[in-house]
Amino acid sequence: MAAVETVSGFIGHGTELLDRVDYRLAETEAEKQAIYSLRYRAYLHEGAIEPRSDRRLTDRFDEAPNSWVFGVFVDGQLASSLRISVATPEHPDTPAVDAFPDILKPELARGKIIVDPNRFVAEPHQKLTHLPYMTLRLAYVACSYFNADIGTATARAEHQAFYRRVFLHESLCAPRPYPTLTKPLALMAVNFPAMRDRVFARYPYFRSSFFERRMLFERNSMHPSPALSGPEFPIDSSVAVMPASNMGRGRI
Repeated sequence: MAAVETVSGFIGHGTELLDRVDYRLAETEAEKQAIYSLRYRAYLHEGAIEPRSDRRLTDRFDEAPNSWVFGVFVDGQLASSLRISVATPEHPDTPAVDAFPDILKPELARGKIIVDPNRFVAEPHQKLTHLPYMTLRLAYVACSYFNADIGTATARAEHQAFYRRVFLHESLCAPRPYPTLTKPLALMAVNFPAMRDRVFARYPYFRSSFFERRMLFERNSMHPSPALSGPEFPIDSSVAVMPASNMGRGRI
């Protein structure tokens, strides 16, 4: 009973924060620069980059046609950011494919669709414990929208346990050097079609509505994507979390 209450409390707090969250696609130059500045502060705080005179961090993938750069706003303030890159056989260039070609290019050659969330950063010193969940929820929204076969994560060694526990990812290789960062990253991945229902059962607020998915990822220069709050779906607060060790894990 105590475990159920703990889980219910976790789900309740997460859902409460989701009501305060807006996901905004960075489209104007000011929006992009705010996120590049946030990246710099976050990575510098973690010791993951060297100081830079421009106090910004951007790369060629920010303007790629298969990338979406989001700011995550809590109570109207920029709190975190995530870039979603999508690799397909026709458009294979993403950060994860670039860093781990020996692992991911064979999957693309088989016709797989890979959703590659990257550049996950949060404002240093913020104390929102559920913010990582709210930010990385965007990866599950993207996987649903693009009908992903594989969801990836590029994570430092000390962060891999989080991705295993929450998203049921598996490590595919040891950490490697990663462009622009001083600390190596490992590639992790999940078979999204096989594992999504188990993740949704544990974290129901990772679900999304068709409307939300379209508004976030359908580009239209005449109608920029607005800030969106959480999806419309019922949440059963009595759902119990099963330990990750009891969950079967899909492989790519």
